[in-house]
Amino acid sequence: MTTADQSSSFAGRSLEKQNSKARVLDVGFWGLTLLLAISAGAVLLWVIAQTALEAIPAIQEFGLGFIVGTTWNPVTNVYGVLPQIYGTIVTAFIALIIAVPLGIGVAIFLTEGFAPSWVTTPIAFAIELIVAIPSVVLGIWGIFVLIPVIRPIFRFLNTYFGWIPIFSGRTPIGNSLLIVGLVLSIMIVPIIISITRGTLEVLPKDLRNGSLALGATRWETILRVMIPAGLSGIVSSVMLAMGRAMGETMVAAMLVGNANSINISWLRPGSTITGLIASQFGEAGRTQVAALMYAGLVLMILSLVVNILAELIIRRFQNIE
Repeated sequence: MTTADQSSSFAGRSLEKQNSKARVLDVGFWGLTLLLAISAGAVLLWVIAQTALEAIPAIQEFGLGFIVGTTWNPVTNVYGVLPQIYGTIVTAFIALIIAVPLGIGVAIFLTEGFAPSWVTTPIAFAIELIVAIPSVVLGIWGIFVLIPVIRPIFRFLNTYFGWIPIFSGRTPIGNSLLIVGLVLSIMIVPIIISITRGTLEVLPKDLRNGSLALGATRWETILRVMIPAGLSGIVSSVMLAMGRAMGETMVAAMLVGNANSINISWLRPGSTITGLIASQFGEAGRTQVAALMYAGLVLMILSLVVNILAELIIRRFQNIE
């Protein structure tokens, strides 16, 4: 065997060895990711199963009447969670009304060249820092700072727009569904900004350049080209933010007022499922614990429905695209 043949044989064995190592690494990585995915699903199912098991006594005793009941009285062991379901949905809805246009608008500002990078980069960094603020700190801020500042605005709305049901009722004094919605909007707007910004940044530049080359203005390009192209990511950010708002605990417990009633007016106190659990779980008896677990199960079902709807909407927009 010549020197050239030996060199070619050695190179072939070396290449085969490298391919074998790469194949082992690929299989190992695939197996690790599969294990992690299965583990995440298993943990979720375990949490749901444990919650359901703890809630079985309440499910057997109260049945579906628990969902439509409006009385929560641990003394007489009568429990209904409809006011809390209503409060959870309303506060999340208020938060989305405020956060969605603000979040999408800021994301467009950060990605579409309205300001130089030395301006947008610190703004983006500051927005990301909002996520790091503990919810209990935001709750304290809401009690001692936001409520005194915004109380005159609530009184103005109640005085001049009280004919609108959501602003009706007695003169507002503080804790209310609207206050919770405002603070929740501050908590979820970074989620919408971050995901929407990432979606707009990864869109092909040819979409923007092609639209501008055809004579469209900047705003026509944004509204008619960029947003429709990234609509699935934007909808995903909104639904994720809604799930975050529905699951927030400390802000709801500290600011909602914990009134076990269904108030059409957003300026009145209310209650949420998470606030109810946080405020009563520590001193609850056996039946009350089961009822609280039942309430938690209802909240998980609501969150599951929201995620299913989000997935359906995202798939629809992806098909359109």
